[in-house]
Amino acid sequence: MNKETVLEAIKGSGGIVSTVSKRLDCAWHTANKYIHEWDETKAAFEDEREAILDMAEGVIYQSIKEGNSQDAKWILSTLGKKRGFSEKVELEHSGGITFVKDGTPLDDV
Repeated sequence: MNKETVLEAIKGSGGIVSTVSKRLDCAWHTANKYIHEWDETKAAFEDEREAILDMAEGVIYQSIKEGNSQDAKWILSTLGKKRGFSEKVELEHSGGITFVKDGTPLDDV
């Protein structure tokens, strides 16, 4: 299998290995091996995956513009974390922890 054939199979695949494997008429694992064999094919495959993510973001963006509150809440809980929107509490801790059993401190961890 040559690099140009693999590049052609990757083009328009959406970054889906099974699509590439069908185009190359080989097993999934074989296609995956070819995708990762050359820097150029790895980059082309990653570009396909990034393009699909961009398309998905565009759909969500349009949905929010049309007033879809569920999509808006989802964006806030994921991308809006840095602004304080999240469905879970995330804690950071630096320092020691002392465990206490029956009122007696145990060794620091």
